[in-house]
Amino acid sequence: MPARRKAAAVAALGLTPLALTALSAAPASAHGSMGDPVSRVSQCYAEGPESPASDACRAAVAAGGTQALYDWNGIRIGNADGQHQALIPDGKLCSANNDAFKGLDLARADWPATSVSSGSYTFKYRVTAPHKGTFKVYITKPGYDPSQPLAWDDLDLSDPVATVTDPAASGGFYTFSGTLPERSGKQLLYAVWQRSDSPEAFYSCSDVTFGGGSSGDGGTTSGPSPVPTASAPSEEQIEDGGDQSTVEHDGHGDQDAGTSAEPEAKPEAKAEPVAQTESSVPDEPKAAGSTENLAETGGDSSTPYLAMGGAATLALGSAVLFASVRRRAVSGGRHGR
Repeated sequence: MPARRKAAAVAALGLTPLALTALSAAPASAHGSMGDPVSRVSQCYAEGPESPASDACRAAVAAGGTQALYDWNGIRIGNADGQHQALIPDGKLCSANNDAFKGLDLARADWPATSVSSGSYTFKYRVTAPHKGTFKVYITKPGYDPSQPLAWDDLDLSDPVATVTDPAASGGFYTFSGTLPERSGKQLLYAVWQRSDSPEAFYSCSDVTFGGGSSGDGGTTSGPSPVPTASAPSEEQIEDGGDQSTVEHDGHGDQDAGTSAEPEAKPEAKAEPVAQTESSVPDEPKAAGSTENLAETGGDSSTPYLAMGGAATLALGSAVLFASVRRRAVSGGRHGR
């Protein structure tokens, strides 16, 4: 093979791996829900979307269907940008004004609850893809009535029980500390996770009971059936339901332009064959429970598309370079004859 042709082939082959690397380097988007105290959606998912055990979760499925539970880590607003109260009306806080999750907004006193006490508390936020951002957890005011729709005015917005920015993700959780004030009976904790590398925000409602009991009725009534104790889904349950989830982890695309959390259909994945041939260097989103801290990437929802554009540019450049060198080689050969 002539020297010039060899150089062209080497250049093309040398640039191709760079293009393939760019295609697979896009970071995942953030998703999650409060794991301790367990959120309503996580609790109902743990009970089993098709046949929940508690009356409250069965009512939630009757109102909104089972898909909301399989999508437990996707209660979000793509363009929130801190405007939570402007985008979420009273009575729709737990669903983040997304009709797909409307069953979580049901006003009832028998939601499964986590037993808590006043004082320091360690929160654990279940995360399936971490990113930079700030968590704020609010508690309902004294006199909160769980049988009434949850309103912003029910929350003590001036004094969050926990605020933390960029905690490290470990074992599938963000873990951070807060302080629960004096309360009694049934209360609710409302968590807002606002990303700093994107306007996207996530929301969750966690029912709790103060006073060591599990009646969860706020001390005002005594029903025949006590409120069940809440419990988070296991790793096995999360894995088993993954195939039925419609929540995306590879960039939201046009979702981020609106308030709906309905996922768009996945486009044809052009890079999939490449990923199969490069199995020695996998770079797919980490499964729940991963300890890798993707927050260090600081990528946003546009990153995958930038990476794909860069890969295409590199591939095109290598082709142009190959053609150019080949033309010169041919031309030189003609002049030499």
